[in-house]
Amino acid sequence: MELGLLLALLGAAIAATISGLGASWGVSIPGRAANGLLSEEPEKFGNCLILVALPGTQGIYGFISGVIMLITLGAFGGGAEGLKHPTILQGLAFLGVGIFQATVQWVSSIYQGKVCAAGIAIVAKHPEDSMKGVVNGVIVETYAVLGLLITLLLILFGIAPTLK
Repeated sequence: MELGLLLALLGAAIAATISGLGASWGVSIPGRAANGLLSEEPEKFGNCLILVALPGTQGIYGFISGVIMLITLGAFGGGAEGLKHPTILQGLAFLGVGIFQATVQWVSSIYQGKVCAAGIAIVAKHPEDSMKGVVNGVIVETYAVLGLLITLLLILFGIAPTLK
């Protein structure tokens, strides 16, 4: 396998894998807080669910980025013969974008998990105000979405046009 292609595939793998790991970690933070609350008040499950699930979206963003990279490389069209052969520089560009995406989603997941865990405290004391915790969690989500947007722009308009 050529080095450029190897680097590009590594970038896609890093984007998907590290984002997924961060999302798992991020979901575990409010998940633990919710489980503590639900052991005493199981009727608050519905209010807790979105706060627990919210940090998991970053794993989806990393997966989308990895798939877009693979599509750009031709990985889904005609097997190994259909793969494009990026230069080493193009492969490094894919790798850099993958590392960027993974970092944004990893960090965003963890901090969103912390914000959502604090939202679980709102659910515990003032369930009628639980949407305030969700809104605060969504504010962190904005930066995960911006990271995905920049990643897609870099792939589709930065790297893809240079591939043959």
